[in-house]
Amino acid sequence: MPQRRRLRALEVLKPLGDDVFNPLDKTNLAESVSDHLLKRPIVPLPPARFQGAGIYAIYYAGDFSAYQIIAETVKTKDRVAIPTYVGKAVPPGSRKGGYGLGADPGDVLFRRLREHAASIKAAPNLNLSDFGCRYLLVDDIWIPLGEALLIERFKPVWNICVDGFGHHDQGGTRRGQAKSAWDTLHSGRAWAKDVQRAHARSVEEITRQVIAHLEANSN
Repeated sequence: MPQRRRLRALEVLKPLGDDVFNPLDKTNLAESVSDHLLKRPIVPLPPARFQGAGIYAIYYAGDFSAYQIIAETVKTKDRVAIPTYVGKAVPPGSRKGGYGLGADPGDVLFRRLREHAASIKAAPNLNLSDFGCRYLLVDDIWIPLGEALLIERFKPVWNICVDGFGHHDQGGTRRGQAKSAWDTLHSGRAWAKDVQRAHARSVEEITRQVIAHLEANSN
C-alpha cells in the first residue's frame, strides 16, 4: 500500500476521543459569550442609559497602590486588560429561581452599573473617573454561564479577594452581619456605616492579601 494511502487509512481508524469539538458544550458556549464581551471597547462607568440584561466587567486605571498590577494592564494597550470586577444583571424572573425567559429586562444592566458607580463614588480612596466598563447584552439563559467563565478566567480581585462590592442595602437584615472586605478597604457607603461588626481582617491584612492575589493571578 502506498505511503499516502496508509496514512489516510490510519486517519480513518483513529479514535475521535477528546478531539471531538462540541460547539454546544457549556464551556464553548461560555467562551463565545465572554469573547464577545472582551471585544467591546472599555467605556466610562456608568455608561449612557440603555435597555437589556447581560454581563459586564469593570476596570480600574487609577493610583490606588494595591491595584497597580491590574491598573497597568488597562493603561497598556498591548496587554489583555484585567477586570477588577465581573458581574451580571438578569431579568426579574431569574432572581426568583426561574430563567426569566421572555421577561422584559428593562434597563436592569444599566441600573446595576449605575449602582456600582455610586458605590465607587462614595469611597474616599477611589475616583470614579479612573473606572471603565465593558458590557454585553445576552439572552437570559446564557448570562450566568458567561459570568462564571469570566470569573474563572480572570479571578477579579473584587470577586475573589475583596468581597462585598456587589452588596445592596438590605436594611436591618445586613446590620447584624460583619462589614464586608470591600466596605472595610473602601469605606464610604452610607448604609455600610451602620454595620457595627468589624470585618475579620484589618485594612492592612486585606491589602496584603490583595497584592498577593494579584501577583499570583495577573500573569
